[in-house]
Amino acid sequence: MPIDRDKALTADPSVHEIHWTTRDVLLYHLSLGAGADAATGPELHLTYEKGLGVLPTFAMVAGSGISAGEAHPPGFHLPGIDIDLRRVLHAGQGLQVHRPLPASGTATLSSRVAELRDKGKAALIVLESMATDADGAPLWTSTTRIWARGEGGFGGEPGPAEDLTAPERPADIVLTSVTSPQQALWYRLNGDLNPLHADPEFARQAGFDRPILHGLASYGLLCKALVDGVLDGDVTRLTGLTVRFAGPLVPGETLATSVWRQEPADDGTRQLALHVACPERGDAPVLTHATATVTA
Repeated sequence: MPIDRDKALTADPSVHEIHWTTRDVLLYHLSLGAGADAATGPELHLTYEKGLGVLPTFAMVAGSGISAGEAHPPGFHLPGIDIDLRRVLHAGQGLQVHRPLPASGTATLSSRVAELRDKGKAALIVLESMATDADGAPLWTSTTRIWARGEGGFGGEPGPAEDLTAPERPADIVLTSVTSPQQALWYRLNGDLNPLHADPEFARQAGFDRPILHGLASYGLLCKALVDGVLDGDVTRLTGLTVRFAGPLVPGETLATSVWRQEPADDGTRQLALHVACPERGDAPVLTHATATVTA
């Protein structure tokens, strides 16, 4: 049985130690274009170890960058889930940062299958990971949504319908992020060496005209755009970011992020509704159902 729902949901969490250094953080920021725009200058708060801030989405690659040594082959090893990796899509990503991330550190990462939904012709697998520091204090919690085509029919519930549409009024601000032709080659050095993002022949076999950018690179570019364009460069003000991956981006193309500000909450935070599209392809959606939590 490819998916054993009860086994997957009741399995003990996978727990392991991760560590990262300032060089990992610097490389991550450079892979997102930090310091490359003459208009913003060298962005020393992201590219120089003195006074270095850490973009919250670094959590997605912490422990897998250059300090981790040689990358391991991609895999998908979860109790109760035996599926064809060629049918797996990264459908969405969420992140909650409990406090500002340190520029170097060690953490314990605990991961489990939090939800498993039977969508008929597909399965939706929701993975939850929590990182804690040496004292057990939480650093971040992430949720990863995996869409497994052809893996439904195991008897689970489909879950509620999810519909998040952008506000009908004009966006409060539109942020532009221009990617470079080598963006995916830079981003691969954070640990994801999938040939889809480098090898033209492999990309064609996967149905693309050329290598595409990592979904998590688009996610990181969105984070940086918000920090730069909405939060005055303060990485600590972004505490949550959730997206659905709606379409690919080719290195060299542009991300246009529409931002709608919501009213501040009583706890001093504000929600932002977001929609990210590619202007070069008729505003084709790249990231949808997107929200950010920021300090007001």
